[in-house]
Amino acid sequence: MSGTQRVMVVMGVAGTGKTTVGRLLADALGLPYVEGDAFHPVANVAKMSAGIPLDDADRRPWLDAIGAWIGARPPGQGAVVASSALKRAYRDRLRAAAPDAVFVHLTGERPLIERRMAARTGHFMPPALLDSQFTTLEPLQRDELGVVVDVSGSPEEITERALAALSALPGADRPAALSRKR
Repeated sequence: MSGTQRVMVVMGVAGTGKTTVGRLLADALGLPYVEGDAFHPVANVAKMSAGIPLDDADRRPWLDAIGAWIGARPPGQGAVVASSALKRAYRDRLRAAAPDAVFVHLTGERPLIERRMAARTGHFMPPALLDSQFTTLEPLQRDELGVVVDVSGSPEEITERALAALSALPGADRPAALSRKR
């Protein structure tokens, strides 16, 4: 691959498949993957595990830790990061570390997302917090570089839609990482 590779942030409410799709996207593009949940302070995980939604103050150190990881990437080395990035202000905070980051907003029908959350095991985020996620969500705005991808279907189908949407982004400066690894 040649040219600049960008950091791609796979975003959306809990249960949309950020981790699964993020890993598949990273594999397809030959980029490293990092799980944004790994950057949560212990207090955040405890709070969410107890069914208490995070507020902006709780999210700041988490977003800053993700931003620090993004900012430490060598120039021209992209990555895929899973992070809910629910508000514009959160995405702006991440863009401060990676101004050319591309956001992949995973979205879908609430009943589908609820079923997926109820079926998953071993995750600290309880389905009871889904209401707070939808309340907090501010979809991508026109001036934000990114794509919106429906989460119906298999993870592979979702990833294919994401790759197609990313490759259709306008402008000559789109990520060279969108040329799939061979």
